[in-house]
Amino acid sequence: MPTVITAKDVEALIGRGEDPATLPADAILTPSARDVLRDWRGRNGAGASGGGAGSGEPLSQTARAFPKPVSAASSPEELEAFFRSGPMETLKEQICDIGRRLWQREYVDGNGGNIAIRVADDLALCTPTLVSKGFMKPADMCLVDLEGTQKAGRKKRTSEILMHLQIMKRQPRAKATVHCHPPYSTGFAVAGVAPPTCMIPEYEVFASVAVAPYRTPGTPEMGQLVAELVDKHNTVLMANHGVVAWSHLDVEDAYFKMEILEAYCRTILVSAQLGKPPNTMTPAQLQDLLKIKQGLGIPDPRHGLKECELCDNNDWRPGVVCALPAKPSEPAAPEAGLDPEAEAVVKAVTDQILRRLG
Repeated sequence: MPTVITAKDVEALIGRGEDPATLPADAILTPSARDVLRDWRGRNGAGASGGGAGSGEPLSQTARAFPKPVSAASSPEELEAFFRSGPMETLKEQICDIGRRLWQREYVDGNGGNIAIRVADDLALCTPTLVSKGFMKPADMCLVDLEGTQKAGRKKRTSEILMHLQIMKRQPRAKATVHCHPPYSTGFAVAGVAPPTCMIPEYEVFASVAVAPYRTPGTPEMGQLVAELVDKHNTVLMANHGVVAWSHLDVEDAYFKMEILEAYCRTILVSAQLGKPPNTMTPAQLQDLLKIKQGLGIPDPRHGLKECELCDNNDWRPGVVCALPAKPSEPAAPEAGLDPEAEAVVKAVTDQILRRLG
């Protein structure tokens, strides 16, 4: 697993007079560590833009970096120029790449699934409707404001963009969203069951999964129900529909949530067929993983819970439950329906018989 670098690590490195460029290339920086690095680069003129995988630079800077800042209120000519700019073409290519990977892994079928990237505070780049995600082209992409109004693009935007936009409005940290129908994960969504926890570290660190009730796809009601969950979850199973994930980093990270969830659901179903209850990690072991998760800036409703509350799997049929400590033994209460006086007589008679025999 890559090294996690915190703000204290970066501050200590700078304090020793070392160059932050010596940090491992695959290291994961916490949000506060990135802030420290950004400030240091600003003071030292050392490439303040950062960038690269895992840098987590806000994608809305795509708009701010444009010669003239762009927003939904910009003129049609300015929005069109922005839509066809070099940085936007790069993001369109990224969406096409993620679409191909979704299709190759059979996470989407027909024209299903959709992808969005926030490219300004009130603008998002998204996939079109009625196009297979395995065969999209950059020219197919659409630009919309956060109300779903299309601002650029020759094809019509996806009908489910309202759900993505409601996530972005409710969760300001959401830089990208991916929605698809991976079979194993969707199976849990159809059953209305959140996957059990405390089994695989990668799932615990990178995914926080909740289940949203069913509503007609593409409706504001569906988006609202999903948005209500994204404060504390980065992945939502939509009942009888599919899965949507958001990322505070980039579109590939949102896609990784899908791979992690789908592999996890498949593993859980395999283990459930092996004839014995699955082994689980201890609450203390899970607590260690949650500390890493919190350091990465990934939400989880279990942050701050007591250890015993961390592995509550009562909804999972194989019976993986929270290991509550045994309560101190208490005197047994008299059974209902027994007469205490009659019980005393029986005991006295029994004692007399035993004395005569003895």
